[in-house]
Amino acid sequence: MDSFNFSDFISSLTEGFTPVIDTKYKLKDYVKIDLSQANKELNDMKIPSAPEFKKYIDDKVSKQKGKVAYGGYNEKRNLYQHSIIFNNDKTPSPREIHIGLDIWCDVGTAVLAPLDGTVHSFRDNEGLGNYGPTIILEHIVDEKTFYTLYGHLKKRSITNLCFGQIVEAGDKIAEVGSPKVNGGYAPHLHFQIIDDLQGNSGDYPGVVAKEDLDLYLKNCPDPNLFLKIG
Repeated sequence: MDSFNFSDFISSLTEGFTPVIDTKYKLKDYVKIDLSQANKELNDMKIPSAPEFKKYIDDKVSKQKGKVAYGGYNEKRNLYQHSIIFNNDKTPSPREIHIGLDIWCDVGTAVLAPLDGTVHSFRDNEGLGNYGPTIILEHIVDEKTFYTLYGHLKKRSITNLCFGQIVEAGDKIAEVGSPKVNGGYAPHLHFQIIDDLQGNSGDYPGVVAKEDLDLYLKNCPDPNLFLKIG
């Protein structure tokens, strides 16, 4: 009997572009962006200056006549060097590889549930470099349970939520937050698909160390297999 492949399962759930932010943004509006260590244009940027970072992203999007930027899965970044969340005495090596998909857009942009589910958990993960307000949805498809995570939201996005609350595909579940509440980043949505939450609630690693990468890539496949942005 063939072993279950979670990545193939996630890919099979959608046939085409499936939005996770406001549907006013069409497929043609999305521009892929590279924010990895390999991007030499980022070397002179004053990280963690959210305004400067937003200007860089906006300029890239504008030059390609787009409206939002996306990317970042399995991307090694310098963005996290300033935060003790990713570099401290408890981490044998720095966490610097991003395992979600970021969608860079304006503060207040609607965040949508891309498929039916229920609210598993939510939390305000405070601190520089952290998620800020975060929601995790639970989904069951063909008797398979898995989860989607939405990070860097507005505080009011988690104010009136209830555990077990039912959401339908296309429902607005949140709004993108500002740097004051989203961990100090330029405004964006961090979207992640998770097979096993490993006991976590309202939080799950979105940036990992090199030695843990294989495990996390298996547990958290590329969200674009599902969203099919590009």
